[in-house]
Amino acid sequence: MAQTVRIEIPATWAGLFINNEFVSSVDSQERIEVINPATEETICSVVAGSKEDIDVAVAAARAAYSTTWGKNVTGFERSRLLNKLADLMERDMQVLAEVESLNNGKPVKIARDFDIGDSIQCLRYYAGWADKIVGQNSLELPHQHVVRASRCFHLIALLAPALACGCTIVMKPSELTPLTALMLSKLIAEAGFPPGVVNTVPSLGPIGGAALSHHMDVDKVAFTGSTLTGRKIMEAAAKSNLKKACHIRELGGKSPHIIFESANLDQAANWACLGILYNTGQDCTAGSRLYVQDTIYDKFLALLVDKAKQLVIGDGFDEKSGGGPVRNMTRYGATSRVGRSHGARLVLGGEKRHGKGFFVDPTIFTDVTPDMRIIFGPVLSVGRFKTEEEAISLANDTSYGLGAGLHSTDASQCMRVSSALEAGTVWVNQYNILGNNVPFGGKKQSGIGRELGSYALKEYTEVKAVHWNFGEQADWPL
Repeated sequence: MAQTVRIEIPATWAGLFINNEFVSSVDSQERIEVINPATEETICSVVAGSKEDIDVAVAAARAAYSTTWGKNVTGFERSRLLNKLADLMERDMQVLAEVESLNNGKPVKIARDFDIGDSIQCLRYYAGWADKIVGQNSLELPHQHVVRASRCFHLIALLAPALACGCTIVMKPSELTPLTALMLSKLIAEAGFPPGVVNTVPSLGPIGGAALSHHMDVDKVAFTGSTLTGRKIMEAAAKSNLKKACHIRELGGKSPHIIFESANLDQAANWACLGILYNTGQDCTAGSRLYVQDTIYDKFLALLVDKAKQLVIGDGFDEKSGGGPVRNMTRYGATSRVGRSHGARLVLGGEKRHGKGFFVDPTIFTDVTPDMRIIFGPVLSVGRFKTEEEAISLANDTSYGLGAGLHSTDASQCMRVSSALEAGTVWVNQYNILGNNVPFGGKKQSGIGRELGSYALKEYTEVKAVHWNFGEQADWPL
């Protein structure tokens, strides 16, 4: 049975977080209704920040960078504060997980043991880097920075390296899931970060997001979301102060997942289910295009359907749940209708459950061809191939390139195919596994730049060359 929710949202969270305080909007009376996707009930409402609120937050970040952060704080101190924030998240990880579940629908145990746990480790990883960011024949200068993130780990994966490099931040969380960002803001202040280093402004994308992208006093923009919005941000960056918009990330997937005939089919089916059903399919790297070699197609499909049926989709506060409701039901209402209208065969799921809550059970379409349109979510499209060359061609036949996976016990084949797949991350005999010390990012229209690992530090620094004459005399005239 689902557990009783005991979270109380503090009234102060209804405001904006600027200079380490929750404050009222300068001029906005508009509210963002925060919905629990499991019940379709309103959890609370938060203020929808205005353009003027963005100006206040940017000014606070710029002032902090010039006085109490940036080059005014040692790497040792940045490291201490990042570790302190990790300690506080570890202390409050159950509450953070419950807030994630309440606002996002994700099961508490998944949010706690994976997302929050990985976020804590990410903070500690970059805390280790903070006092080791040095130049070679150059000086790296940190920048003021702006983040837009939706879930906890996405947020931390951007915040941690930016803070390690001495950047100050204005963050506009997703209007659908702002609560975790607001709770994290409170912990940032408790950890002892100076006022203005991190500022959070819940806002609607066309208002707050646009204001940040066009702002003349923001040096860099990082973004997670759709390719269309990513293009708008890059255009705004070019038309304003030519700010760096090179960290436009995770812009969609439709990532391919290939099963060759030599694969361990039982394990491949487990990883294929994890690839598409983790977080109920709401994952940027979701392996939504599964290609299975024709010699094992029927056998593997039967195994896959059986394993997908085993996943319990339910209330996030029920420990039995391995998946929760989808966050935005407007995307999923026509899942089965759209797939079947394009000729795909529905073999599992495909309908919203009756009653309250945005619950969609695992859905599998077969007989899929590249020209079909299947909706994003806990929805898997299964096609078949004959040869290795055909599998590679099908996998790469997309404008995206965030992730890809393959399963084979032939080591030579693994080397050939992983090299040929056009994706920023390729998993071999696994899927959806990330490491804080391994770079992550996309190719083609799946984004620009890298997060995680030492590569992320380059996104938040610039190289400055200093030429110093120690005595050479110039001859003149030439």
